[in-house]
Amino acid sequence: MGQLPDIVIVGAGIVGAACAEALSAAGFVVDVLDRGAPAAGTTASGEGNVLVSDKPPGAELRLAQASRRRWPELVRKLREELGDIADFEWEAKGGVVAATTVDGAEALTAFAAEQRDAGVDAQVLPSGAVFDLEPHLTRDTSLAVHYPEDAQVQPVLAASALLAAVRRRGGTVRSATRATGVLLGRDGRVTGVRTDGGSLSCGAVVNACGPWAGDFASSAGAPIAVLPRRGMVLVTAPVPPGTVRHKVYDADYVGAVESGDAELQTSTVVESTQAGTVLIGSSRERIGFDDTVRMHVLREMARKAAVLFPVLGQVPVLRAYGGFRPYAPDHLPVIGADPRVAGLWHATGHEGAGVGLAAATGQLLAELFTGTPPHVDPKPFRVDRPELIEEVGA
Repeated sequence: MGQLPDIVIVGAGIVGAACAEALSAAGFVVDVLDRGAPAAGTTASGEGNVLVSDKPPGAELRLAQASRRRWPELVRKLREELGDIADFEWEAKGGVVAATTVDGAEALTAFAAEQRDAGVDAQVLPSGAVFDLEPHLTRDTSLAVHYPEDAQVQPVLAASALLAAVRRRGGTVRSATRATGVLLGRDGRVTGVRTDGGSLSCGAVVNACGPWAGDFASSAGAPIAVLPRRGMVLVTAPVPPGTVRHKVYDADYVGAVESGDAELQTSTVVESTQAGTVLIGSSRERIGFDDTVRMHVLREMARKAAVLFPVLGQVPVLRAYGGFRPYAPDHLPVIGADPRVAGLWHATGHEGAGVGLAAATGQLLAELFTGTPPHVDPKPFRVDRPELIEEVGA
């Protein structure tokens, strides 16, 4: 098996890949395991959002701001290290949030003011100015806010580049390898990880299993309340350049992101890709790992997108895809060491923001692992917070 790893990362999605890259950059030998193919789970079902616009002031916004600063640095660094194989499709395209009702406009104005106080560049646009940014946006838009800091990456390409760096530095990425638990020494400390193909010795294990993180944590003897929350995305046929220029969503989206409701919620999110297609979201529902395609969900998403961008009403939908996102009851990621099992770490619970938060999550985990002063306060993301532990036994 070659050189034994210092650290095993369980999960080769964007968060696991970012943690592996940061730890390997710190000099550790890292192995990454995934039950399927790298970046083929939650990461492959995402839109690649790197957003600050959808987060209220607080711990997650601070992590998002740090990640937004770090993503361009990672892109530059890995392009220098790896060359052409480090393709991210990074676009600092900015975002636009539109309100079409009086109540929505008032709520959006207040939300943007709170964000500005927290350091977000949130520009309330004068009447009609939004159409200079998005000419095809509905004329029913009563108010809009421009977020220049919002960006996008292609999530599978980004995860692949991060994992390529891990391999270049001596690490390994193992597909079709299901982790089933951890091995403990006599002192109760992690000495390895059990898999369906045997055991692998290591000094630490990072649980980056995304929506399966709760299951793996339980198998490791340290349960946490991380659950799957399903989301769907539509992909249209290619449209003329400039049809959709930014990441655009309606003012209801922020409420849907912050909601803990298990029932179906849909809000309109529209953005273009470099291939010319348009991605349409979003839906959220807690239905376990049920992957049944529900046509009424897709119709509702398409209908709302055509209301926000009437031009899309004439554009065919080519396909739909869905995935499960790791949901924590308090809507905060889980990042750090587990105090119940020495050598067990977690990096999960990002729900639909994993791509955007991955860069800072990896950096923070590596800082905590090495004892380096953290670049953001890690306390809100600690593993032993009551919302994660008490919910398990509820």
